[in-house]
Amino acid sequence: MSVESHVQELRRKHQSLSNAIEAAHRSPGTDDLTIARMKKEKLRLKEEITRLSH
Repeated sequence: MSVESHVQELRRKHQSLSNAIEAAHRSPGTDDLTIARMKKEKLRLKEEITRLSH
């Protein structure tokens, strides 16, 4: 897998997590810990994307 294709896959995962976080905020049954974990993973992906892009 090339670096570029890896970055594209990370971006897809990042966008998917963004969508999941938005949906979780709208859902009254989602606990704060679950949302916090998703946000932490989203940040980790963003940092990896940034690291690989430079």
